[in-house]
Amino acid sequence: MEEQDLSNYRKVYDKKELLIEDTPENPLELFRTWFLEVDQHFLEDETNAMTVSTLGLDGFPKSRVVLLKRYTYEGFIFYTNYNSEKGKAILANPNVCLSFFWPKAERQIIIKGIAEKIAENMSDGYFESRPRGSQLGAIVSHQSDVIESREYLDAKLKDLENSFEGKEITRPEYWGGFIVKPVELEFWQGRPNRLHDRIRYKLEENYDWKKERLSP
Repeated sequence: MEEQDLSNYRKVYDKKELLIEDTPENPLELFRTWFLEVDQHFLEDETNAMTVSTLGLDGFPKSRVVLLKRYTYEGFIFYTNYNSEKGKAILANPNVCLSFFWPKAERQIIIKGIAEKIAENMSDGYFESRPRGSQLGAIVSHQSDVIESREYLDAKLKDLENSFEGKEITRPEYWGGFIVKPVELEFWQGRPNRLHDRIRYKLEENYDWKKERLSP
Protein backbone atom coordinates (compact mmCIF):
# COMPACT_ATOMS: atom_id res chain seq x y z
CA MET A 1 0.00 0.00 0.00
CA GLU A 2 1.34 3.42 -0.94
CA GLU A 3 2.05 5.69 1.99
CA GLN A 4 -0.20 8.74 2.31
CA ASP A 5 0.73 11.87 4.24
CA LEU A 6 -2.29 13.42 5.98
CA SER A 7 -0.39 16.04 7.97
CA ASN A 8 -1.78 18.93 5.89
CA TYR A 9 -5.41 18.11 6.60
CA ARG A 10 -6.78 21.15 8.41
CA LYS A 11 -10.11 22.48 9.61
CA VAL A 12 -10.90 25.70 11.46
CA TYR A 13 -13.36 25.26 14.33
CA ASP A 14 -15.20 28.50 15.01
CA LYS A 15 -18.96 27.93 15.15
CA LYS A 16 -19.69 27.90 18.89
CA GLU A 17 -18.19 28.12 22.37
CA LEU A 18 -18.86 26.12 25.53
CA LEU A 19 -18.43 27.99 28.80
CA ILE A 20 -18.80 26.12 32.07
CA GLU A 21 -20.83 28.94 33.62
CA ASP A 22 -23.43 28.48 30.86
CA THR A 23 -23.88 24.75 31.42
CA PRO A 24 -26.69 23.16 33.49
CA GLU A 25 -26.05 21.15 36.63
CA ASN A 26 -27.38 17.96 35.05
CA PRO A 27 -25.48 16.81 31.94
CA LEU A 28 -28.56 15.07 30.53
CA GLU A 29 -30.10 18.51 30.06
CA LEU A 30 -27.08 19.64 28.05
CA PHE A 31 -27.19 16.43 26.01
CA ARG A 32 -30.83 17.09 25.15
CA THR A 33 -30.10 20.71 24.19
CA TRP A 34 -27.19 19.73 21.96
CA PHE A 35 -29.05 16.83 20.36
CA LEU A 36 -32.05 19.01 19.48
CA GLU A 37 -29.86 21.83 18.17
CA VAL A 38 -27.91 19.47 15.93
CA ASP A 39 -31.05 17.69 14.76
CA GLN A 40 -32.85 20.93 13.89
CA HIS A 41 -30.08 23.19 12.60
CA PHE A 42 -27.09 21.20 11.35
CA LEU A 43 -28.76 18.51 9.25
CA GLU A 44 -26.52 15.61 10.15
CA ASP A 45 -27.42 12.42 8.26
CA GLU A 46 -28.37 10.55 11.44
CA THR A 47 -28.15 12.67 14.56
CA ASN A 48 -28.81 9.57 16.67
CA ALA A 49 -25.86 7.61 15.25
CA MET A 50 -23.42 6.81 18.05
CA THR A 51 -20.30 4.72 18.50
CA VAL A 52 -20.53 1.96 21.11
CA SER A 53 -17.18 0.73 22.44
CA THR A 54 -16.90 -2.50 24.41
CA LEU A 55 -14.17 -4.75 25.73
CA GLY A 56 -14.50 -8.02 23.81
CA LEU A 57 -14.22 -11.56 25.08
CA ASP A 58 -10.86 -11.71 23.27
CA GLY A 59 -9.54 -8.85 25.41
CA PHE A 60 -9.56 -6.29 22.61
CA PRO A 61 -11.69 -3.13 22.64
CA LYS A 62 -14.04 -2.79 19.69
CA SER A 63 -16.16 0.11 18.46
CA ARG A 64 -19.10 0.15 16.10
CA VAL A 65 -21.84 2.60 15.12
CA VAL A 66 -25.42 1.91 16.26
CA LEU A 67 -28.54 4.06 16.51
CA LEU A 68 -29.73 5.60 19.76
CA LYS A 69 -33.45 4.91 20.08
CA ARG A 70 -34.34 6.70 23.32
CA TYR A 71 -32.70 8.86 25.95
CA THR A 72 -34.04 9.71 29.39
CA TYR A 73 -32.63 11.08 32.64
CA GLU A 74 -31.80 7.47 33.46
CA GLY A 75 -29.73 6.71 30.39
CA PHE A 76 -29.38 5.90 26.70
CA ILE A 77 -31.21 3.01 25.03
CA PHE A 78 -30.30 1.04 21.91
CA TYR A 79 -31.28 -2.38 20.58
CA THR A 80 -29.23 -5.34 19.40
CA ASN A 81 -28.92 -9.11 19.25
CA TYR A 82 -27.87 -10.23 22.72
CA ASN A 83 -25.96 -13.16 21.15
CA SER A 84 -23.92 -10.91 18.86
CA GLU A 85 -20.27 -10.13 19.54
CA LYS A 86 -21.39 -6.78 20.94
CA GLY A 87 -24.12 -8.30 23.09
CA LYS A 88 -21.86 -10.98 24.55
CA ALA A 89 -19.17 -8.39 25.32
CA ILE A 90 -21.65 -6.17 27.17
CA LEU A 91 -23.11 -9.05 29.17
CA ALA A 92 -19.58 -10.11 30.20
CA ASN A 93 -18.39 -6.56 30.96
CA PRO A 94 -21.12 -3.89 31.17
CA ASN A 95 -18.64 -0.98 31.30
CA VAL A 96 -19.08 0.68 27.92
CA CYS A 97 -18.39 3.96 26.17
CA LEU A 98 -20.75 5.83 23.85
CA SER A 99 -19.68 8.69 21.63
CA PHE A 100 -21.50 11.09 19.34
CA PHE A 101 -19.60 13.12 16.75
CA TRP A 102 -21.47 15.83 14.88
CA PRO A 103 -18.90 17.38 12.52
CA LYS A 104 -21.21 20.03 11.06
CA ALA A 105 -21.83 21.37 14.57
CA GLU A 106 -18.16 20.81 15.55
CA ARG A 107 -19.33 18.90 18.61
CA GLN A 108 -18.59 15.59 20.28
CA ILE A 109 -19.99 13.89 23.38
CA ILE A 110 -18.23 10.97 25.08
CA ILE A 111 -20.21 8.96 27.64
CA LYS A 112 -18.90 6.32 30.04
CA GLY A 113 -21.60 4.17 31.56
CA ILE A 114 -22.89 0.85 32.80
CA ALA A 115 -25.10 -1.14 30.42
CA GLU A 116 -27.93 -3.44 31.42
CA LYS A 117 -30.86 -5.09 29.68
CA ILE A 118 -34.08 -3.13 29.65
CA ALA A 119 -37.40 -4.66 30.72
CA GLU A 120 -38.74 -7.27 28.31
CA ASN A 121 -42.01 -5.40 27.78
CA MET A 122 -40.04 -2.36 26.58
CA SER A 123 -38.14 -4.51 24.08
CA ASP A 124 -41.46 -6.06 23.00
CA GLY A 125 -43.00 -2.64 22.45
CA TYR A 126 -40.13 -1.38 20.34
CA PHE A 127 -39.96 -4.59 18.30
CA GLU A 128 -43.67 -4.32 17.53
CA SER A 129 -43.14 -0.74 16.28
CA ARG A 130 -40.47 -1.76 13.76
CA PRO A 131 -41.26 -2.26 10.07
CA ARG A 132 -42.03 -5.88 9.22
CA GLY A 133 -38.85 -6.20 7.17
CA SER A 134 -36.75 -5.12 10.15
CA GLN A 135 -38.56 -7.61 12.38
CA LEU A 136 -37.75 -10.43 9.97
CA GLY A 137 -34.18 -9.20 9.65
CA ALA A 138 -33.69 -9.49 13.39
CA ILE A 139 -34.75 -13.14 13.24
CA VAL A 140 -32.85 -14.05 10.06
CA SER A 141 -29.52 -12.61 11.15
CA HIS A 142 -27.56 -14.52 13.75
CA GLN A 143 -25.52 -11.36 14.17
CA SER A 144 -21.71 -11.74 14.09
CA ASP A 145 -21.86 -15.40 12.97
CA VAL A 146 -19.85 -16.42 9.89
CA ILE A 147 -22.11 -17.13 6.88
CA GLU A 148 -21.28 -18.71 3.53
CA SER A 149 -22.64 -16.00 1.21
CA ARG A 150 -25.05 -13.13 0.68
CA GLU A 151 -27.24 -15.48 -1.31
CA TYR A 152 -27.58 -17.72 1.75
CA LEU A 153 -28.88 -14.76 3.77
CA ASP A 154 -31.33 -13.65 1.05
CA ALA A 155 -32.69 -17.18 0.67
CA LYS A 156 -33.15 -17.49 4.42
CA LEU A 157 -35.09 -14.21 4.48
CA LYS A 158 -37.32 -15.37 1.62
CA ASP A 159 -38.13 -18.60 3.46
CA LEU A 160 -38.96 -16.66 6.60
CA GLU A 161 -41.21 -14.25 4.68
CA ASN A 162 -43.15 -17.23 3.35
CA SER A 163 -43.46 -18.92 6.74
CA PHE A 164 -44.71 -15.73 8.45
CA GLU A 165 -47.05 -14.63 5.66
CA GLY A 166 -50.26 -13.37 7.25
CA LYS A 167 -48.90 -14.02 10.74
CA GLU A 168 -47.82 -11.76 13.59
CA ILE A 169 -44.08 -11.67 14.24
CA THR A 170 -43.03 -11.80 17.88
CA ARG A 171 -39.72 -10.63 19.29
CA PRO A 172 -37.11 -13.38 19.62
CA GLU A 173 -35.82 -13.65 23.19
CA TYR A 174 -32.22 -13.11 22.04
CA TRP A 175 -33.02 -9.64 20.68
CA GLY A 176 -33.71 -6.59 22.80
CA GLY A 177 -32.54 -3.35 24.34
CA PHE A 178 -29.72 -2.16 26.52
CA ILE A 179 -29.77 1.01 28.60
CA VAL A 180 -26.45 2.67 29.33
CA LYS A 181 -26.61 4.51 32.64
CA PRO A 182 -23.96 7.24 32.54
CA VAL A 183 -21.28 7.84 35.15
CA GLU A 184 -19.32 10.39 33.13
CA LEU A 185 -20.11 12.67 30.18
CA GLU A 186 -17.65 14.89 28.35
CA PHE A 187 -18.84 17.64 26.02
CA TRP A 188 -16.40 18.85 23.35
CA GLN A 189 -16.89 21.99 21.31
CA GLY A 190 -14.38 22.78 18.57
CA ARG A 191 -12.61 26.15 18.94
CA PRO A 192 -9.95 28.03 16.94
CA ASN A 193 -6.26 27.17 17.25
CA ARG A 194 -7.12 23.71 18.58
CA LEU A 195 -7.94 25.27 21.97
CA HIS A 196 -11.20 23.36 22.14
CA ASP A 197 -13.74 23.63 24.96
CA ARG A 198 -14.08 20.44 27.02
CA ILE A 199 -16.49 20.18 29.95
CA ARG A 200 -16.64 16.92 31.90
CA TYR A 201 -19.38 15.79 34.28
CA LYS A 202 -18.60 13.00 36.76
CA LEU A 203 -21.20 11.25 38.89
CA GLU A 204 -20.25 11.36 42.57
CA GLU A 205 -21.20 8.96 45.37
CA ASN A 206 -24.09 11.20 46.45
CA TYR A 207 -25.41 11.06 42.86
CA ASP A 208 -24.66 14.71 42.23
CA TRP A 209 -22.75 15.68 39.11
CA LYS A 210 -19.36 17.37 39.38
CA LYS A 211 -18.43 19.73 36.53
CA GLU A 212 -14.86 20.40 35.42
CA ARG A 213 -13.19 22.15 32.51
CA LEU A 214 -10.48 20.09 30.85
CA SER A 215 -7.47 21.32 28.97
CA PRO A 216 -7.80 20.69 25.24
